[in-house]
Amino acid sequence: MKNTGLYFGSSTGHVEGIADKVAQLLGIDAANVHNVADATPESALAYDLLIFGSSTWGYGDLQDDWEGFLPKLVKQDLSGKQFAVFGCGDSSSYPDTFCDAMAEIAEQVTAAGATLVGQIPAEGYSYEATRCEVDGQLIGCCLDEDNESDETDDRLDTWVQAIQKA
Repeated sequence: MKNTGLYFGSSTGHVEGIADKVAQLLGIDAANVHNVADATPESALAYDLLIFGSSTWGYGDLQDDWEGFLPKLVKQDLSGKQFAVFGCGDSSSYPDTFCDAMAEIAEQVTAAGATLVGQIPAEGYSYEATRCEVDGQLIGCCLDEDNESDETDDRLDTWVQAIQKA
């Protein structure tokens, strides 16, 4: 596995719990798992593969801690790096903006030179719209811990396999 750093922002603990699962599935040491509330964006430069996780709030907004971290991260030259995204959203209360914070991260990190990996089929989800779906593929692992937590493990397994193939 490539030198991998995982960065997450979590308000309720859902994304932090998922980050722990992702780290376990990908064999990422705890020292390489970073809460963006405490991490420096420059630390991302040490990794070949970056995993980013965020919950989506309201109508497609980033988790609060990302608001300070992301603008500084994308000022770095991320050329030559790969990244993958995961996130939590609410497909029942916000079916039109499901996990849209992931798309915000992906768009900005791609613009900073990194290459997105870990796209998975969009089949089996119950949202109405999301910026995360492109040509029938999700840009990463979209999770709904409030309404579809029984799907989490299978969705993570599918996503992790896609990352490992990259």
